[in-house]
Amino acid sequence: MAQLMQDKIKELPGLMYIAENMELMSSAGRRRMMEQPFMTDFDGLEREQQASATLRAMLDNPDLKRSITHLRHQLMQLHDIRATLRSLSSHIILNEVEIYEVKLLAYLVGQSRTAIDELQIADQFDIPDLAEVFDLLDPDKTGLPNFYVYDSYDIRLAPLRKQMKHADDSQMAELLTVHNEIQQHVIVGLCDRLHPYSEPLSTALEQMAYIDLALARATLASQWRLTRPESAKSGERTVLQGLFNPRLKFHNMEVGLRYQAVDIDLSHGATLITGANMAGKTVLLKSIGIAQLMYQFGYPVPADFARMETVEDVVFCIGDEQNEMNGLSSFASEITRISDVLHRSENERLLILIDEPARTTNPVEGKALVQALVEMVQPRNSITMITTHYSQLGVPCRRLRVRGL
Repeated sequence: MAQLMQDKIKELPGLMYIAENMELMSSAGRRRMMEQPFMTDFDGLEREQQASATLRAMLDNPDLKRSITHLRHQLMQLHDIRATLRSLSSHIILNEVEIYEVKLLAYLVGQSRTAIDELQIADQFDIPDLAEVFDLLDPDKTGLPNFYVYDSYDIRLAPLRKQMKHADDSQMAELLTVHNEIQQHVIVGLCDRLHPYSEPLSTALEQMAYIDLALARATLASQWRLTRPESAKSGERTVLQGLFNPRLKFHNMEVGLRYQAVDIDLSHGATLITGANMAGKTVLLKSIGIAQLMYQFGYPVPADFARMETVEDVVFCIGDEQNEMNGLSSFASEITRISDVLHRSENERLLILIDEPARTTNPVEGKALVQALVEMVQPRNSITMITTHYSQLGVPCRRLRVRGL
């Protein structure tokens, strides 16, 4: 089963920073973001990148500001009414509030389609036409998104409601019972007529949520100067130039420090990264992981230039792996985690990021373990980046050293 954005956020806090800075207008858009699948197909990735690039260009065009603002205003009113639409699809009778939610969705879709036509992006963001749904729920042609059981739905309602205004207490109970029966009859009839629109309503909701997500991505790309990555062709390596960690870069800017971007290319097999303490080895791993995840979740990436190849998953072995609940020490938990990753890499093409493995054991055993780890991953098709403070490891592999300090 494909992993979702919400799954990866738990593994890498830096990804949560991305999510928190997305200017999403609706709960439906936020849900769509969290449920975005980790993508591996070229066409899907290109489609997401193109959507972001198209909207980003429009954000920078002052002539389109009014249409963009109008579209955002509609998205701000969007409710995530999946539960209501599931009920409608299952022939469950909706109440008046739920029918109002359906009418509001149809109204917002109509308004958004106007903005999308003005922006000339209907080919990328095609939303079903729900004009018939809106007309059904707006029999008096008010053009407003509010809903109640209008008099025009049943010829008995207008005189009955007029009579109720002047009825005394002894009459009101009987009149109210008749009124409620007629109103419920109308609602049942409306739900029957709305049922065939269940699928286009659901599609429209998802498309509106997707537009919210795509617009937020484009806004983030513009604000952070993210880059649309090229998709690597067969045999090409991932290349990242001017790679930065967004959370750390903007923190440094806030406190008046300069952030040092990194140029790196990734190759299959093992790559050892060495360097002085506090030289940025762990930050580099996290930055690579964030860039790869952003790419395969459909985002532009934090770099000046990027050419990216896809992997089947990004796997982290970073930080204290201690698991007291399982009775495992930091070292045992780390080795268990690495063992699981090694088994996966036999059949999957992964990006594996391991930060200073075996650092909690003694130097002699630690060096031997790191050497054995490198020997195991070197011939595999995964990309494995390993930071280490152990030097003079007697195994052939690619080696990089962090400059600085």
